[in-house]
Amino acid sequence: MSTPTPHATAERPHPAAVLRRRWPTALAAAVVALNLIGSGSQDVADAVGGFGETLPLLPLIYLIVHQIGSPRATWPVLGAGLVAVFALPLQGAVAPSTVLVALALAVLVWGAVRGTPHGRAVFGVQAVGALVFCGLAPAGLAVDPDLGRYLVAAGWFCHGVWDFVHLWLDRVVARTFAEWCGVVDVLVAVQLLFLV
Repeated sequence: MSTPTPHATAERPHPAAVLRRRWPTALAAAVVALNLIGSGSQDVADAVGGFGETLPLLPLIYLIVHQIGSPRATWPVLGAGLVAVFALPLQGAVAPSTVLVALALAVLVWGAVRGTPHGRAVFGVQAVGALVFCGLAPAGLAVDPDLGRYLVAAGWFCHGVWDFVHLWLDRVVARTFAEWCGVVDVLVAVQLLFLV
């Protein structure tokens, strides 16, 4: 006896249709799963170091896309940011988080001097978010790794909430990115708290 295959009804859409709509969530889960498999049995200090060095990239993407004024730029900005995150450790002179925080501060100055496409209020919210998330990264890296994991995890989790608020408001970044990033951020926080 064969089991019935799922099919679409008025109340329940076809699984393929759900996957097409929720591809950012599926991609995020796959990325985090691959990272978890690739990192193996990572110790706390390594996990805090890696995720702490990367954390400032999250608000930096929002700041840059906000200043560009086009959500279409989100995915290319993410691509450039990922190249930077993987290339920065190769130079060995300055911590990647320091470079990312400095870039975020430069974009904040750029917005304060030049003005912003979405207005001062939205820029102010982005600035506060950048300061909080960029502050949690060095704080988490500067303290004992056992405490640092909570600070860095808080930064990733809170940025996930930030993403979902932006998804709901449909402002600043592309909706697909906000969904993808929100899922990645929350799963990374869970990984830091429970799986490392």
